Parts: sequence; structure tokens; C-alpha cells
Amino acid sequence: MKKDELIFCPLGGSGEIGMNMNLYAYGPEENQKWIVVDMGVTFADDSLPGIDLILPDAGFIIDKKDDLLGIVLTHAHEDHIGSVAHIWPQLKCQIYATPFTAVLIQEKFKEKKIDISKFLNIVPLNTKIKLGNFEIDFVSLTHSILEPNGLSITTPLGTILHTGDWKIDPNPLIGGNIDEQKLKKIGQKGVSVMICDSTNVFSPGRAGSEADVRESLLKIMQQKTKRILVTSFASNVARMESIFYCAKKTGRSICLVGRSMQRIYKAAKKCGYLGNLIEPIEPKNTKDISKNKILYLATGSQGEPMGAMNRIVNGVHPEVFIENGDCVIFSSKIIPGNEKKLYQLQNLIVKKNIEIITEENAFVHVSGHPNRDDLKDMYKWVKPKCIIPVHGEHRHMKEHVAFAKEMQIPKTLLIENGDIIKLLPGEKPEIIDKAPTGRLYLDGNLGVEEDSKSIKDRKNLSVNGYLEITLIVSNNGKIKKPIISLKGIPESNGEENYIFDMEDEIFNICKTFSLESKNQEKNLIDTIKQNCRRIVKDKTGKKPFTNINIARI
Repeated sequence: MKKDELIFCPLGGSGEIGMNMNLYAYGPEENQKWIVVDMGVTFADDSLPGIDLILPDAGFIIDKKDDLLGIVLTHAHEDHIGSVAHIWPQLKCQIYATPFTAVLIQEKFKEKKIDISKFLNIVPLNTKIKLGNFEIDFVSLTHSILEPNGLSITTPLGTILHTGDWKIDPNPLIGGNIDEQKLKKIGQKGVSVMICDSTNVFSPGRAGSEADVRESLLKIMQQKTKRILVTSFASNVARMESIFYCAKKTGRSICLVGRSMQRIYKAAKKCGYLGNLIEPIEPKNTKDISKNKILYLATGSQGEPMGAMNRIVNGVHPEVFIENGDCVIFSSKIIPGNEKKLYQLQNLIVKKNIEIITEENAFVHVSGHPNRDDLKDMYKWVKPKCIIPVHGEHRHMKEHVAFAKEMQIPKTLLIENGDIIKLLPGEKPEIIDKAPTGRLYLDGNLGVEEDSKSIKDRKNLSVNGYLEITLIVSNNGKIKKPIISLKGIPESNGEENYIFDMEDEIFNICKTFSLESKNQEKNLIDTIKQNCRRIVKDKTGKKPFTNINIARI
């Protein structure tokens, strides 16, 4: 009889920042029971036109759904919960989350018109659940969102600490402090492996406190005499509360702009947070308020095309505008990959003679992830026998391994998505196999593969444009002048107009085919497509996506 094993397998979030999805299994190889920890998304860049969200390929665990005990969520950031509503219908298992995360999960399923009430289990803070041989203890941490949890996962073979996202904030302003005493107790009992956040491993010192940001923001706002517009991550409820606090202290009304900002505000209120704040006013009610008496808090801190900030700055928001002399504060960091679109937005603000304040020129933001001194403290408290870095690009994870060794952690292991790692038993964790991994792109409402024809066609269209030719053929086999339509292709005029060349080419081609015969239609279409694309390529350098229609009348 084969012995029980404790297995770990990341399907996302190891070798990248975002799209976190982690699997644990317990039991003999032929009869293992699984849990999923987090199920996030990442966001597409300009190289994927028409794609907003990218999901982890969950095929590996979908194939094992009969042995799946449940999904456990550490916190409510999109890179940890954004895939749940998309992937869960293929799993239909129990979901476990603390109250704030549960409210946001409910909203996601409501949008998809799925009743999740029988499957969603609300876990009180700092309590335990038992799923098969997994005893999972939720440990309150601090981060840049409400109710972040580490998971102490105890099995008959030993205990694993899955940190999730965290930092050490001595004064988080909202929610509890990091539960240092509980972490120390877990460490005293013995932690075989710590699966740990690597995001800020290159950053010295400490991540910093929300309380210090609040103080700095207040000093900045006290000096401003016109409109103030702050943009930040909607999910950072502590930052949101600080903006409310600053509004009250400076005698300003506050207005929330953007659906996600309003959604997070309502979710936090529903869970008993954000009490004793001034009431926000609707955007439509701000027009008659004097410039020095209004403060806006808006979404779109990353320059998102549909974010409130972009619409306001470009003058297309129906109710909110800014002008010469106003002040815009980006109380956030730049997420790697967003630099280009964000700098474009900020340059537009500067051109309008509007003051702009960012983390580059003022203290207006702190990270939600552990810097090196934070990591040192966690190591001291937990005393893990082994560190396995996750939640980072390869460079972060490799540096985390080096740092853990420097801090005298006995064992480390560098992994990537798809690695199947035997955590226990054994002298040290080891990679024993590879699971299939990949990405699914949310194309509209459908999940499609990376090599999907729709994405390939759209990329081609975005680079090379579109050529459509309609050939009208009469019953007697005669053709009329072809209808040629160009989209996204540079056109020439006068004698050099290549459309005339295409018309001539089409007529010449048609002379070599029997237009009355439908049997020759495919070859005719292929020949016209090939030759006309060549003409466009010769004249413009573009290889357009080409469609040929034959209409018989």
C-alpha cells in the first residue's frame, strides 16, 4: 500500500505576478483529495486586442473535480478571486471565504445570474475549517485590502503556512493588525514549508503603514485651494477611509467616481466597516459645489481606457471635470506593464496645467506586500524548515530563494507554474512531476485558448487591416465591377491607386475561370485572395486579412 503524500501544485502566480491559483492534495497517489487556494486573473495588455482578462487553465483540476474538497480564498483582490465565477461552473464545489471576500464573490456570481448561496461558506475571521485531511486555520494578516488571510494548513504529515498576500503594517487603520502571536504559536508547533509572497523581495526596509500615508495625504490636501481628485485602487478600503478622513478634515464633500469604487464602498459598509464617515455625494450633485469644497475619489489609477480617470481627463465623463489649477493625486503605484498608458494620461493632465502628484514626487502610497525586513520578521516568527517562493516573476522568486538562504532558512525550492511538488514526507520538498498549465483568454463571454483563431485574426486585423472584395456574377457568367472595401489599410490616390490594379487583376483572373460553374468557385476565391493581397503588400507593405464574397444574381 502506497503511503500518504502532501502535494502542492501552482497553476498560476508562480513565475508571474497575478493569476494566482494553487492546488494542494493529500493521500496516496492513487486516491488523493484536493483543495484549491485562490483562483485569480491577470489583465491583458495591448498585444491582445479585445481581451481584458486572462484566466489560468484549470483543466488539470477540472479533470479531478470528483476528488475536489473545495476552493479556499485568502482575500478579495482580483488576482486571487477574479477567475472563480468563470471556472467554478465546471467544478461546482464548495467555496470558503471570510465575510468581505464572500460579499464580493456573491456579486460576481449575481452578475452571471448564478445562485451560489448553497455553495458559498462564510468563514469568520481567525477560525478553522476542516476539509478531509486538511485542517485549515485562517490567520489574520495585513495587506492593501480588508480581511487578508494566511492559511495554516495542517495534515497528518505536517503543517504548511500559505501566506497569501501580506505585509507588516503596525497601524493598518481598518481591520485588525497582523496576528503576530498566532503566527509565533504556529511556528512553535512546527512549520514544514512556508509558501510565501515574493513581490517586494528586492525592496529594502519595510513596506510602510497606511497611517503614515493618511498623515501625508492630509498635509498635501490642506495646501490645496481648488478641486482635488484622488485616484487609487478601489480595493484599498483603508486608503478609501483615509480619503474620507482628509475630506472631513479639510471641509470638503467627497464623491466616489467609478463603479468599482462604489461597489467596494458598499461591500465594506455591508460588512460593518467604514462607520462614522461623512456621506459621499453623487457625481451629478457636485456641479454646484465650489472648487475648494469638493474632493473626488476615482477609479482608473492605472490609466485604464474605461476607468473614471481616463474619462474625466479626456472630458467625456458626463458629470465630473477638472480644469486649470486643480490637483490630481495618484495614490497608487504603477503596475508593471501599465507604464505607457498611464504616462500618456499623466502627460495629458500636465498639458492642461493641472497639478499632478504621484509616488514619484510625494509620499502618497505604500505597498501591500512585504519588503525584506518584513520577510525577516515572518521568518523569525514562523521558523519554517523550507521556503517556497510564489507570487512573483522568476527574478523575484530566485531572489527570494537567495534571501531565504541568507537568513539561514534550512531549505528552499524554486518552482514554476505546473510543477507538482511533494512537500511531505521526505527530507525536503521535491518536484516529482509536471501538470499541464496555460492561459485562457476571456474573449467577450467565452474562454478561448492562447492559439485561438479569433485572437490570431484580431491581431492580424490590428496590424495589417482588412480587405473585402465582393464579386457579383450574373446568371450568364458575366461579372460587374467588383466592390472593394478597405479597413485599416493606407489608400493611395490618382494614377497610383492600387484599387484600380486590383480591379484589373480580378477581371483578368475571371477570364481564366468558368464563372457559371460553382465547382470552380473555391479556386477562384483563393486565386483572387492571393493575387489581391500581393498587390496590397507590394503597394503598402501590409498583408491584410482578406475576405472574398461571390454573389450570384
